[in-house]
Amino acid sequence: MTGPNFPDSQPQRSLYEAIYDVVRQIPPGQVATYGQIAAIANLAGKARLVGYALFRVPKDSDVPWQRVINAKGEISHSVLREGSDYVQRALLEDEGIIFDDNDKISLQRYQWRPDFPVDNSWGEDA
Repeated sequence: MTGPNFPDSQPQRSLYEAIYDVVRQIPPGQVATYGQIAAIANLAGKARLVGYALFRVPKDSDVPWQRVINAKGEISHSVLREGSDYVQRALLEDEGIIFDDNDKISLQRYQWRPDFPVDNSWGEDA
């Protein structure tokens, strides 16, 4: 299966690997936004590509896909995820992340802030 308008190809897999490399750095108990991951991976403005890449993560992968959420502090629900939205929430709660009464995560409290400089314009597009 491929993401919308992103056929399986070697260049695409390389972009996905760049995304996975960034996501692997998010510590337990913290989250990042799709736009933030895109910016750190030098793919600014490509938040949807991050979503497509994470959708393709195998279940037995070491990529902590559950730690990536949208810029509103929410899990991005989709019927295509076949129930993994609920798995994502459970995994995040197991890491100590608390959802508020509106099913949102406080980005102020839980957003990953890497120790290396990044473009702070991320988060606006996803």
